[in-house]
Amino acid sequence: MNINTLLKAARLRTLPLALSCTLVGSALALSASKFDLSIFLLAMLTTALLQVLSNFANDYGDYLKGTDQNAKRKDRVMTSGELTLDEMKIILATLCLGSFLSGITLLYLSFTWEQIYFLGFMLGIGLSAIWAALKYTTGKNPYGYKGFGDLFVFLFFGLVGVIGTYFLYDKSVELVFCAVLLAISIGGFSTSVLNLNNMRDIITDEESNKITIPVRLGLQKAKIYHVSLLLVSWLSLFMYLMNNLNWVLLALVLPFILQIKHIIFVLKTEDHAQFDGELRKIAISTFFISVIIFLTQVFFRI
Repeated sequence: MNINTLLKAARLRTLPLALSCTLVGSALALSASKFDLSIFLLAMLTTALLQVLSNFANDYGDYLKGTDQNAKRKDRVMTSGELTLDEMKIILATLCLGSFLSGITLLYLSFTWEQIYFLGFMLGIGLSAIWAALKYTTGKNPYGYKGFGDLFVFLFFGLVGVIGTYFLYDKSVELVFCAVLLAISIGGFSTSVLNLNNMRDIITDEESNKITIPVRLGLQKAKIYHVSLLLVSWLSLFMYLMNNLNWVLLALVLPFILQIKHIIFVLKTEDHAQFDGELRKIAISTFFISVIIFLTQVFFRI
């Protein structure tokens, strides 16, 4: 085991997308004048740890089920033999503990003992997030193999990620409408990345009995589903912008144009392998959207 192997399995390139929901939830806290730097840093750390845990768990689970071997994935450390099963189990246990401790510290900073019911509720959500990170591909009945991956991504990268982060700062419902709109938007973008990944892997997933949404629907209907996710995400974002006009937010026209070009490419492309290059475009454009929303509240709040 070496640092390069760990970094490869951690797949740090997935972090910007994962952190998008935390940035947007924190932007809402800024707009409500409830922002706290300590909460922000711990929320970012906890989110990053959960994403890395998910990446290691996916490597482990797909290896045990033979999915990565069938797809001849050389970018996975278990399939390439760079980590043993025992080493992977130790890493997973360490990441679970790290995520739990980071999350507990975050809740300690966010809630008082008078808010014990809120604390207990958020603790349950945090433990559910750890469970979801592990169970996507591991265990006897991983939900990622049953077509429920999209639902869990929308929940944890959208509703839980955005609204939950905002709730850590502000326990009121003053901005709940804005939070829901942004949660739908970021959750939809994140789900579209997973769907694009599954469209790319549709053949090998079907051969491995990994029943994703594209496997269930077929490639053409999965494209329609993909476009629908992006359009709903943009519609929710535009509804938020209508209530939060700021000239700086005009920068969002850049990811909008990029994703329109992406939609055209997806609808025209029949070779599923070509979707691989599109994954980064949607992930980075989603992160760019969240950064712009966050920085607008930091520097240009009206």
